[in-house]
Amino acid sequence: MKVHRIKLLFLAVVGFIIVFLIFMNKEKETVTLEFGMFAGSNWEVPNGNCYAIIDSAIKRFEKENPGVKIHYSSGILKEDYSEWFSKQLLLGKEPDVFMVLEDDFITFSSIGVLKNLDKFINNDKGFKKEAFYSSVLGEGRYEESQYALPYETVPVLMFANKTLLKSEGIEIPDRDWTWDKFYEICEKVTKDTDADGVVDQFGSYDYSWENAVFANGGKLFQDKGSKCYVGSDNVVEAVKFVYKLNQLNQNHQVTSEEFDSGKVAFRPFPFSEFRSYQDYPLKVKKYSNFEWDCITMPAGPKGDNISQISTLQIGISARTTKEQLAWKFIKYLTYNPQTQLDIYRYSQGASVLKEVTESEVVNEELKKEVEKGARIIDNVLLSRIIEHARTVPKFPKYKTTKIMVENQIDQILQSDDNKRSSLMAIQWEIDKFLKK
Repeated sequence: MKVHRIKLLFLAVVGFIIVFLIFMNKEKETVTLEFGMFAGSNWEVPNGNCYAIIDSAIKRFEKENPGVKIHYSSGILKEDYSEWFSKQLLLGKEPDVFMVLEDDFITFSSIGVLKNLDKFINNDKGFKKEAFYSSVLGEGRYEESQYALPYETVPVLMFANKTLLKSEGIEIPDRDWTWDKFYEICEKVTKDTDADGVVDQFGSYDYSWENAVFANGGKLFQDKGSKCYVGSDNVVEAVKFVYKLNQLNQNHQVTSEEFDSGKVAFRPFPFSEFRSYQDYPLKVKKYSNFEWDCITMPAGPKGDNISQISTLQIGISARTTKEQLAWKFIKYLTYNPQTQLDIYRYSQGASVLKEVTESEVVNEELKKEVEKGARIIDNVLLSRIIEHARTVPKFPKYKTTKIMVENQIDQILQSDDNKRSSLMAIQWEIDKFLKK
C-alpha cells in the first residue's frame, strides 16, 4: 500500500513539473509588442468607439500569430499623448509601434525616433505602395525616405447651408465650381435681412488665404524648405481673392456662432466634422435649425477643387528589438482592408487605401450617415479629393516659418497695401531665414 502511495506521489510531482515546464515554455514563447495610442478622436470630434478598430485588429492579429500579444496603455488623451510619449522615450520605454501626430512627425523623423521603413517596403513582396493614396503616403516621407505609414485621413471640404441658399433661390454648387461662382454666391447672400442698417447674413466664414492657395495650385515653400514662394502669382492671387471676399462683410468679423445659427452660406470643415454631425442626436445638438450639404472646395483660376489633408500615421520605434513583428503589425493596421474598412464604421475619417475607399461597401456606409434626399460625398468623389489633396512640406523649420508667414499675411489682409509688393517683401525675409 505504501509503495502504491509513493508511486502516486512520485507521478503527481512529475506531472506538476511537466505542467510547470510547459507553462514556463509557453511564457517564454509569448512575445509582447507594445503599441502606443491615444483615446478619443484625432479629429477633435466625439468618438464613443475609439478602441473598437484597434481592439478588433489586435484580436485578429493575435489569432493569426499565435504566441504574440499586443499591449497598449488605455486612457491617454490626445492632448496628453505627446508628453506621455516623450516621457517613455526618455526612459527608453517607448512603444515598439505607435501613432504619430502630425505635429510630431518632422521632429521624430529628423532626430532618429522613427525607424526608416524603406528596407521593409523594398523587401516585402506582398506590400505595394500603390495601394495607398499618394497624397497620404507622402505625409510619412522625410528626406526621400518613408518613416511612417498612413492610418486614417481627413480632407477639408466645404459645408454649404442648403436652407439659406434655397431661401435665396440658389442651387448648391456642383463639384467643379470655381472662385467666380463662390464669390458670386457670397455677394448675393451677404445682406441686411432685418433692415436695421447692419449686415447680418454672410457668404462665408473661416475661408482662409491658405485654403485659397491650395485651390489655386500654389505652395508656400519648396518641399525641402530651401525657398519660400509667398510672392508667386498663385499665392498673390489667393491672398487678393480672400481680401476681396472679406470686403463683402463690411469690416464685420463673421463668427462660428453665426454659422452655427444658420446665418452663413459656406464654411470649410474637415470631412470628420461632416460625418460626426450628420449623426443623430449630434446633428440636433450642433446644427438643428438648417439643412446642409458637404461639397468640394472652389477652384482658383490656376488650380483645381483641391483642399488640404490631415493624416494620422503609425511608425516603428528606431530602438525596437522586434522590428519584423513590428512591421507585420503596422501593416495590419494600415494595409489590411478589414482594419481600414472599420474606419468608416467606428471612426470619422477616411481610409488611406484606394481599394477600400472606392468600394461599394464604403458607399453604402456613407449613405447611412445622411438624411433621405440629401446629397452625399460618394466614394468616387471622396477618392478623387483624397488623391489630389495637398500636404504640407516636411522640413525642420516648417512650424516656425509657417507661423511667421501666417502672422504677416493676416496683417496684409487687414490693410489696403499693395498685396504683391507686401508678399514679395515677406518672401525675401523668409528666404533669408531659411538660409541661416
